[in-house]
Amino acid sequence: MDGARAESPTVDYRRAVAAAVRAPSLHNSQPWRFQVRGDRLAVRLDPRRRLPASDPAGWGARIAAGAALFNLRIAVAMQGWQPGYELLPDPADPDLVAELWPEQRRRPTRAEERLWRAIWRRHSNRSPFWPDPVPADARAALVTAAQAEGCWLEPLIGAGPANALAQIAQTANQVLMRDPAYRAELAAWLRTGRPATDGVPAERGLPADAGAVADAGRLDLVLPDLLPLRPFGGRPGRGAGDEFNPQPMVAVLGTTGDTPGDQLVAGQGLQRVLLTATDAGLAVSMVSQPIEVASAREQVRLALRRSGSPQMVLRVGYGIAGSVTPRRPVAEVFEP
Repeated sequence: MDGARAESPTVDYRRAVAAAVRAPSLHNSQPWRFQVRGDRLAVRLDPRRRLPASDPAGWGARIAAGAALFNLRIAVAMQGWQPGYELLPDPADPDLVAELWPEQRRRPTRAEERLWRAIWRRHSNRSPFWPDPVPADARAALVTAAQAEGCWLEPLIGAGPANALAQIAQTANQVLMRDPAYRAELAAWLRTGRPATDGVPAERGLPADAGAVADAGRLDLVLPDLLPLRPFGGRPGRGAGDEFNPQPMVAVLGTTGDTPGDQLVAGQGLQRVLLTATDAGLAVSMVSQPIEVASAREQVRLALRRSGSPQMVLRVGYGIAGSVTPRRPVAEVFEP
């Protein structure tokens, strides 16, 4: 019998789940649950945390679950095990999106150690970025990170492609914001005046600076870097004299297909890219409006001349240091 298989696997899944919940999710809804099944850990979608207006088909929930799965893989590796995993192991149970287990003993790689440290520092940066360009070697590292998870990452070089994508994103944002249910759902996930373990704190919202359309009651605020971020809150922006980059690096993450399995793959690729960026000292925010609107998503695909499916738009650069968004306690999402 193989020595590694003969050894009784001992993985601290509670510790692993503490890392998993650091993954990003739409509106910080944290749509996951984790359940120990023998020596395996099941990753499940939580139907109570679905977003019927923002994510009716569950695309965003599966992206989030895939990102959480990637963190689990790194956490298991840091405990001295090669992680094995299976996506969608039971066709009769679509909320069971993955199972993870310790496969064989090995030491974590240096790359895994760096990604592990990045898990605890990563956060979305909703502020404008500084004018410093993203170095070529950092761009290449992000492309390689996506490819390592079976995804592609297409950086948009030059003002023309970035402006074209920004126009698509702005139109998609306007389509979404015309839906009263969508606006109500955004408001429901905004957290103001009290500590919270989910949702988006108001102080992390958009800076309402010179580029914003700040009409009373209007939510489609537009950042000066052209890509629309969600209007959670509205802290004061920087003055026009501050040297922010009007166009950070923009990149599109995608997969070869768009099945539920592809979306889980995309979530893992997204998280590896985000952690790689964090490790390199880069700030990142995600712009999903052009993915949420089907016609806009097709426009993005055609503009990129890609046969695959865009899954997320990223803005990448150097920005003001922020802090991580709150997460629910492990006890709320973990069933030992």
